Amino acid sequence: MRAPEVGGVRLPDGRGQTLRLAQGASLSDFADKIDVNPAQLVQALFNLGEMVTATQSVTPETLQLLGEEMGFKIQVVSPEDEDRELLESFDLSFGEDEGDEDDLERRPPVVTVMGHVDHGKTRLLDSIRSAKVGEGEAGGITQHIGAYQVTVPVDEVDRTITFIDTPGHEAFTAMRARGAKSTDIAIIVVAADDGVMPQTVEAINHAQAAEVPIVVAVNKIDKEGAQPDKIRGQMTEYGLVPEEYGGDTMFVDISAKQGLNIDSLLESVVLTADASLDLRANPDMDAQGVAIEAHLDRGRGPVATVLIQRGTLRVGDSIVAGDAYGRVRRMVDEHGEDVEEAAPSRPVQVIGLTSVCGAGDTLMVVEEDRTARQIADRRNARKRNALAARSRRRISLEDLDSHLKETSQLNLIVKGDNSGTVEALEEALMGIEVDDEVQLRVIDRGVGAVTETNVNLAAASDAVIIGFNVRAEGKATEMANREGVDIRYYSIIYQAIDEIEAALKGMLKPIYEEKQLGQAEIRQLFRSSKVGTIAGCMVLDGIMRRNAKARLIRDGNVVVEEMTVSSLRREKDDATEVREGFECGLTVTYSDIKVGDVIETYELVEKPRD
Repeated sequence: MRAPEVGGVRLPDGRGQTLRLAQGASLSDFADKIDVNPAQLVQALFNLGEMVTATQSVTPETLQLLGEEMGFKIQVVSPEDEDRELLESFDLSFGEDEGDEDDLERRPPVVTVMGHVDHGKTRLLDSIRSAKVGEGEAGGITQHIGAYQVTVPVDEVDRTITFIDTPGHEAFTAMRARGAKSTDIAIIVVAADDGVMPQTVEAINHAQAAEVPIVVAVNKIDKEGAQPDKIRGQMTEYGLVPEEYGGDTMFVDISAKQGLNIDSLLESVVLTADASLDLRANPDMDAQGVAIEAHLDRGRGPVATVLIQRGTLRVGDSIVAGDAYGRVRRMVDEHGEDVEEAAPSRPVQVIGLTSVCGAGDTLMVVEEDRTARQIADRRNARKRNALAARSRRRISLEDLDSHLKETSQLNLIVKGDNSGTVEALEEALMGIEVDDEVQLRVIDRGVGAVTETNVNLAAASDAVIIGFNVRAEGKATEMANREGVDIRYYSIIYQAIDEIEAALKGMLKPIYEEKQLGQAEIRQLFRSSKVGTIAGCMVLDGIMRRNAKARLIRDGNVVVEEMTVSSLRREKDDATEVREGFECGLTVTYSDIKVGDVIETYELVEKPRD
């Protein structure tokens, strides 16, 4: 049988063979598998109407299209399968307890508190652990995942429960979904005076998708207009039938503000765990867990909040979490106290990673640092390839011309205080619906302060930098001002979303209108060897402002439309501005000025679009 021709290029005949390629693979990776020159695949795709370089990450659809032309069945390996195969190559596996049944010991339940924004989730946790979190959050909205462990007396026996607080704003869907996956029991908080809201339904869906038991806390029963019975009726529509109605879901009426029935809620959690779940883990194996949150601390470096799921994590262990690795130098609990080891269901902050891992990344203890580094490097390369493939637009020859003419693209660099927030913000921004003519592209994202490297990249790619709960460090601000890079700082996520949406929808270019500042008449001229011609002026009205835009008017005619007031002095002192009725000396970026000329200063103010 003759080898097939693809786009006029003779290529091997696959004859139904199956090829496994990683997500984000390049044509070079494909060529290696079938032992051909990558240039042949590039030429074949070009002739088929698509331009791709040999080392460029390619979408799964393109790989499958090319494979079908040659008779190969292309199987794009999912990130989960690829990661499993990677760990197996190091004789590691995640998610399994090692040892016999006798090695398993009872562990505390991990409880996620979920629900609609402002329904009292954080206040409930405050009541349980007698701490104040909500007051320190911007806008009163919890924007990070926090993990806390408390001891509660149930039937005169002290029982430990681990709580995970998930953010309440709708943009944190991914973080809440992740919280549900790493939990044993979900507490759905519903305000008795408000009822079931969109995020309440979303929380229920996440918990049910994760197949975890649900306990419903009907909060704010002390408020006027509270209708706990109505809440029970509404929740039955989502498959949560109260025990008093013959169902199997425990409902507890509480007031987080007053501290009413909190003990009953905790008792319900323990009873649900005992009745529905077999919560056991082997504490004697190498630790495995999940990174609930991660951020960059100026003094301590990368810090990950980790929930141990099996095994025991100890100071000194070599660990790998996602594409970050390191050695546990220190562990602290939610009170800031040092911890030497963390058993199953124990949340701790781990210090010692070389970089910030992602929220939701799996954490594993490995034998040596070299193994941890190799796993992390392979994951990092895979993530880069997958990201490149996802962000690459397929450009055919037909639409190349229109693509080259496109100018309406907003490039963003997103920096945040922790990885979960960055991920949630990016997802929310990419979900903004705008015209096809306007594109939003996140060209870089990361955890920590805005650096000079970020500013350099923004300057090279005309990007706007979004700083969420972080600020610029070192000389980054100075460089941004010099390069004209716009850095926007936010502490509330929906403000960032609203502003970016407004920028996209108003995009072709912002509309500016001129606002007059003032006029000054030149009364005398002075020559200076250092600065050139200095104009001695009297401010006729308004103000003269240093660095303001200006125009030169002579005999009622505009001589120069655009110049700048480069320096301004009042008597012998430098001045930022000089007001009406005062004399001043100034220089402008135009040399041919005369006595009697009028300098009119103005500024351009952005006009809001209708």
